[in-house]
Amino acid sequence: MRILVGFSRIFVGIFFIISGFIKLNDPIGFAFKLEEYFGPTVLDLPVFMPYALAISIIVVILEVLLGLFLIIGYKPKFTVWSLLLMILFFTFLTFYSAYFDKVKDCGCFGDAMAMTPWESFTKDAVLLVLILIVFIGVKYIKPFFNNLITTVIALVGFIASLAFAYHVLMHLPTIDFRPYKLGANIQQNMTVPDDAPKAIIEYTYVFDVNGKEEKHTVTEGYPEVDGELLRVETKTIRDAYEPPIHDFSIEKDGVDFTSEILALDHVVLIVAYNLEKAEAKGLEAIKVAADKAIANGYDVIGLTATGPKEQSVIKERFKLNFDFYFCDETALKTIVRSNPGVLKLEKGTVIQKMHFNDINTLELPVVERTPEPDPIVESPFVTEDIDNTLFLLNGEEVTLAELDAIDAETIEAVDVIKDSLLIKEITTKEYTSVIKVTLKE
Repeated sequence: MRILVGFSRIFVGIFFIISGFIKLNDPIGFAFKLEEYFGPTVLDLPVFMPYALAISIIVVILEVLLGLFLIIGYKPKFTVWSLLLMILFFTFLTFYSAYFDKVKDCGCFGDAMAMTPWESFTKDAVLLVLILIVFIGVKYIKPFFNNLITTVIALVGFIASLAFAYHVLMHLPTIDFRPYKLGANIQQNMTVPDDAPKAIIEYTYVFDVNGKEEKHTVTEGYPEVDGELLRVETKTIRDAYEPPIHDFSIEKDGVDFTSEILALDHVVLIVAYNLEKAEAKGLEAIKVAADKAIANGYDVIGLTATGPKEQSVIKERFKLNFDFYFCDETALKTIVRSNPGVLKLEKGTVIQKMHFNDINTLELPVVERTPEPDPIVESPFVTEDIDNTLFLLNGEEVTLAELDAIDAETIEAVDVIKDSLLIKEITTKEYTSVIKVTLKE
């Protein structure tokens, strides 16, 4: 029993420290996941939603500390009881989510590793068994150090957890597991490879054959059955490949500009998932950075899920010299854990990414703005069969380019001749049309 308790103690302790640290690295992301759990489609506890971030910080710090306390043997009864109550709650939550198909990813390991609801429940069930073993054998949990050293380690762990949480809240997650991290190319992360796995769907066709139901299951094609089709049941065996980024788009007035903006050489993205909730201090810092970026040749684009009316109010209030485009709120929350936040892109690749508190670290060397292409102006002398058209200027044969170079103000008349008999009077060559331009004297 002592060996079993010792193994369970170390395993559970390390697991809780790793799981808690990953979420402590990104408490805002875990808060978004808690808001999903508190939402009307899951637990329907909207009263807790405004406190999601505070609950997130408390839970993840407690998770790290309980893992640490269990390993070093600090206050074993308090630690084991706390672990048991916590795992009972999360086991219920993951079972509820899995059974009723409420949340697709529990967020147990943040963005580092996605887990399906049933995988999350299985993980919690295993932890529950191990914690019960530790609970029953709590008398075997002895500190590795004397009381003073054990207390010091516990206190240092608590202070370090608080300091780390404060740091990532005031800046950005120290380790970025998301597909918008530094060096990532957004366009590539949105692309489905040609050899990507396709979805496999199982179709069960139910026929009425001589008054009896017959089921025929296939993954492709249609079963050849001499009977009346009653219904078709489907079951997904394997989901199709989903690219890391699948909900990102840049739109304005219903037009998609994603490809055009991600193709720009130098662009600064100002991300604010909710402008009304954006920090005023952050918007003031963004104003200064955006003006400098524009002056140094960068394209500056705002991304928000806030409506046009609120956008206009914020733009006027903070004198913002760039336009906002629409993007899904969930995608914007994933891009950067700051409202507002900043990304610098080069042809869709993330070069810099920062919290508004770090806006002074944004590097904006002068760049040459990509020139706008000259507008294509169609020649007024182009015909349906341009290769078989004779161009005449005051009776002399010329090229189309020479006609296009003429100042329109100097032209007196333009005659288009398509009659074959008239054309033969002008030239012996085989032309289908003649354009005669006469200049003013």
